[in-house]
Amino acid sequence: MRSVFALLLLGLSAGCAAAQAPPSYVVFFQEWSAALDEPANGVIGHAAAWAKTHPGMTIQVTGFADPTGSRKANVLISELRAQVVVDQLATDGIDPSRISQVGEGSVQPALSTQESRRVQVSFHAR
Repeated sequence: MRSVFALLLLGLSAGCAAAQAPPSYVVFFQEWSAALDEPANGVIGHAAAWAKTHPGMTIQVTGFADPTGSRKANVLISELRAQVVVDQLATDGIDPSRISQVGEGSVQPALSTQESRRVQVSFHAR
């Protein structure tokens, strides 16, 4: 019985540690677009708010594209999408020196091409 209780406590403490992991935010885009719509601005606003309360974290902004088009075009659109998100984070009050960005180009979708047309905003300890 004690070993079951100890395992339960261990599991609860591990769950608490996992709950402390920084969030990741995802912004989706329309085909061949880097325009931010209202939902995208909302996601970026949440990311900026989290970043403001965690000033010791760096921010990685990674852009992606769907597999339609040439490799070069997909790299360029993924870089542009990342830049648009970085610009909005800065507008929302985040110091650009905390942010790094990269455009990964095209990725194969798991479910739909929509999920490939995205920017991920993730946080990392300095």
